[in-house]
Amino acid sequence: MLRAATSSVVRRTVLNSSRRVPACAAPRFVAFHASARQEQEDDAKAVAEPPKPENKGGLLGTGLSEWYALPIGITAAVPFIKYEWYVVNEETQLMAVFICFCVAMYTQVGDAIHQTLEQRGEEILKEHTEVEDKVIEALEMKLDSLKANQNMVQDFEAINKIREEAYANLNAAGAVKPKHDFKAQVEKVLSMINQEEASVAEKAKLALMAEATASVTDIFAGDEKLKKQALDSAIAKIKGTAKAAGDPVHSAFVQFFKDKAASAAKADDGSEEKAQREALIAKINGVSQTEGFFFEFDTSGAPKMTV
Repeated sequence: MLRAATSSVVRRTVLNSSRRVPACAAPRFVAFHASARQEQEDDAKAVAEPPKPENKGGLLGTGLSEWYALPIGITAAVPFIKYEWYVVNEETQLMAVFICFCVAMYTQVGDAIHQTLEQRGEEILKEHTEVEDKVIEALEMKLDSLKANQNMVQDFEAINKIREEAYANLNAAGAVKPKHDFKAQVEKVLSMINQEEASVAEKAKLALMAEATASVTDIFAGDEKLKKQALDSAIAKIKGTAKAAGDPVHSAFVQFFKDKAASAAKADDGSEEKAQREALIAKINGVSQTEGFFFEFDTSGAPKMTV
């Protein structure tokens, strides 16, 4: 117990020495950024705390100079050592060495340590300030974004209105489009029928002309009188004195066509026309299936809807 009391007295003596206190030991207040709420809490805490008793300083708070600790300590140490209330041993020596080391560090290196810590504190404060500035900038950007999006509800309402109008227009167009597609398909089928009929007629005409030419050529090749009449008619046409009724070649072609028409009327059983119609229906149905028409034709040529 006495050893602990002596150590406490020595420690106070060293700490309260008359040497000036370095700047690191003085209380300092560092200004950090703080929110309004934190400032309010600090103010409320300061108001709530009761006033502390005045500290007179000096030796043990008595106001006396710290130098009085030295004679008091020496005076107290004499009976302590004489009556062996406190034994000076290796622990005492180690304590003395440690106290000397602490005093030397405190008096010689204290300012350097304080400056290092203060510089580090300033760096931390600078970093903290930069981070807070970035946070404030981000919050300001977010505030600007929120202000810009104040009319978002009206914008979405306008978009929904435009979408409804577009859907209505699409529905109206969807109701009319099949009619246009059906009209285009009918026109294409009619065009195919027209082209097929023109092609068949052209082929029949060419075949009939070839047959008529061959027949008339055979007739004139075996009759010298007709040859002479044809030659005289040609010369008269060149001279411009020929008559239409006197042309034997023209008469021969006319007679051939009359005979051909009469024979065709007698021998026509509708099979050729039926074959042509079946071929045309098969061709149209093939195009209808390939292009997805709304209708097809049956074997009789009547249209039927497929959808």
